[in-house]
Amino acid sequence: MTSQSINTDEWRSEDTAALMDTIIDLKDRDTAARFFRDLCTRRELEEMAARWAVVRSLGEGHPYREIHDLTGVSTATITRIAQWVRHGTGGYVDALERAGYPTEGI
Repeated sequence: MTSQSINTDEWRSEDTAALMDTIIDLKDRDTAARFFRDLCTRRELEEMAARWAVVRSLGEGHPYREIHDLTGVSTATITRIAQWVRHGTGGYVDALERAGYPTEGI
């Protein structure tokens, strides 16, 4: 079996670029909340919010079990998120830093 590298840019397209441009142009939290509520299901929004809570907790240096207790997210999912935080594109760390959250735990 041949090992293939994963192309992390496979998701990029004209449509995803248009979505990112639209997100950048949202003027405030209320506008963003209305846009994301129309775009996503309630479950999708809850999952994204939970993932962001996990990322913030990782940045603060909390252990996985504690993050699970705080967020209800499974330790398996926390492990996957942590892998993206540490070995992804840098988007999580950049967002943490821009929002003023700690990154010492990463």
